[in-house]
Amino acid sequence: MTVPTPTHPKIEIDVTADLARALLADQHPDLASLPLHGRTFGWDNLTWRLGDDLALRFPVREMSSTLVESEQRWLPVLAPRLPVPVPVPVRDGRPALGYPWAWSVVPWLAGEQVAATAVASRTAWAGELAAALAALHSPAPRDAPVNPYRGVPLADRYDVMAGRLASDVPHADALRAALRAGLAAPPWDGHPVWVHGDPHPGNLVSHDGHLTGLIDFGDLCAGDPASDLATAWLTFDAAGREVFVARTQAAHAWDDATWVRARAWAASYVSVLLAHPDEYPLMAAVGRHAATQVAADVGLQG
Repeated sequence: MTVPTPTHPKIEIDVTADLARALLADQHPDLASLPLHGRTFGWDNLTWRLGDDLALRFPVREMSSTLVESEQRWLPVLAPRLPVPVPVPVRDGRPALGYPWAWSVVPWLAGEQVAATAVASRTAWAGELAAALAALHSPAPRDAPVNPYRGVPLADRYDVMAGRLASDVPHADALRAALRAGLAAPPWDGHPVWVHGDPHPGNLVSHDGHLTGLIDFGDLCAGDPASDLATAWLTFDAAGREVFVARTQAAHAWDDATWVRARAWAASYVSVLLAHPDEYPLMAAVGRHAATQVAADVGLQG
C-alpha cells in the first residue's frame, strides 16, 4: 500500500520505500532485505520502520537537514548518562541517489507514542521523565550545538511568540499572560546546559506505566533548560505536573523564575502545535491540552 505524503507545507523531499531501499542497498546492503513499514512524518523528518528492531530517519527539508548530523555526533556521547532509551544511530547514511542530506539507521524503541495515550495515565512515569531530563540538563561543552529557537532568552523570541497568539487560539489571553510573566522573570544566568529541544508528547514513548523512550534530538542544543521543562504543561495534568516538578526540583532545585519561563515556553508552543490540525491531529490535541493547563495555572480559563 502506498503511504500518502502529508500536505504539510514544510516537507520538501519525500522518501519513498523505493528510495529508502535503494539507499540501504547502496550503503548498508546487509539491511536492505529487511521489510520497510510504518512510515511516519514529523515536522522535520520522516521515519520508516525497518524490520522489527530498527528505523530509518530522513530529514525532509533543507532547513533541518543538519539536525540528523547533530544526533549522529552527540547522541553517542549523551546516551550513557540518560536513564531512558534514546535512538542512538547504529549506522550513518550519506547523501546519494538524489537524496541530498545525511540520514540515520536507529533502533526502534518499543512502546506507544505518548501523544496517543490518556493524559491521566502519564502520571505513573512523570518522575521518570523528570529524571531523564535532569540527567540531560548538565553543563554542555563549548562546542555544543546552538539553536536559535530553543534554550535561548525569551526576549529573543517574544515578539514572534506573542504574534502567533491570534484571538482564535484557545485561551489566548492566558497564554499571553504567561508569556509576559516569562519575559518579566529573571533570565537564565547559569552555565548553558544540554537541552533536548522538543520533549513534547510526540517525542516520548511509554509502555505499561513506564517511559520507554525519549526520541527526536534534532533540536539538541545548549542553553536555558526552561524550554524543555515546558513539557510539564504539554504532557501532564495537574497531578502529573506535581510529580514531574517535585522530582525535577529534587535533582536540580531550579529557581522559581525557571518555572515561570518554562510555563511561558509552554504557552508559546500552543500555536505551533495547532498549526496543522488535519495533518497532525495528535499534535493539535497536545496544543489544546497545553492551552488548558497553562490557563488553569495562571487562573485565566474561559
